[in-house]
Amino acid sequence: MKIVFVGAGNLATAVSLEMQRVGMTIAQIYSHTETSAERLGKKLGCNWTIDPQEIITDADLYIFSLKDSVLKEVIAQVKPNNGLWVHTAGSVAMDVFEGYTERYGVFYPLQTFSKERRVSLDGTYIFLELHSPEDEKVLRKVAKALTPNVELLSSEKRKTLHLSAVFACNFTNHIYLLATKLLEEQGIPRKVILPLIDETAAKIHDMNPSKAQTGPAVRFDKQIMDSQLAMLSDPSMKTLYQLISQNIYKEVMNNE
Repeated sequence: MKIVFVGAGNLATAVSLEMQRVGMTIAQIYSHTETSAERLGKKLGCNWTIDPQEIITDADLYIFSLKDSVLKEVIAQVKPNNGLWVHTAGSVAMDVFEGYTERYGVFYPLQTFSKERRVSLDGTYIFLELHSPEDEKVLRKVAKALTPNVELLSSEKRKTLHLSAVFACNFTNHIYLLATKLLEEQGIPRKVILPLIDETAAKIHDMNPSKAQTGPAVRFDKQIMDSQLAMLSDPSMKTLYQLISQNIYKEVMNNE
């Protein structure tokens, strides 16, 4: 199978490298940024371009991995062809391709990606949505080469999945950042909190998060909470502490 990646960001980098690792042929990379297109093209040993009009027309699969705000604009510039066109966006409907191609769908890996870190997709869930049953078979075969966890999901439900991922990944990572800043202010190395982070994540493999929750907010220990609030000089961190603590206690009360 001959594959073109329209985009060279975090997801495109990680997924294209994994596809190549399992034996798929990445024929071309497009990015509007020359540095990104060239860098990924060299990693993969394939052709690259910064002009959507130069995207080849004889590939089997075109994976559009772009910012939501420019996705439709780039789609409109790609020359019509007989390949299967899919996007990787969490909150964009499949029908963004309507009027540009007859073969289209969605290829959505539920994972966090960074260019600097290789990620195996084995075990990751990949969610598909296709315009036709015939193309579902094609894309499922591609996904199954990367992970056994392949599911169909509608555009509407994928929006909810994406929102859930923002809470579970992006917001959580921001909390890690704030925790790291507090440690750094006192000259405490970041590494000391890593086992705690690992166990917090590991627990929910075996327990519902509502049962895994610990800390002063669960008991609504006002003395400790007021003391910790007083330690925070950043008003936004104070607000976050209060809101999250209140929400934790609310969930505890609702589950009693």
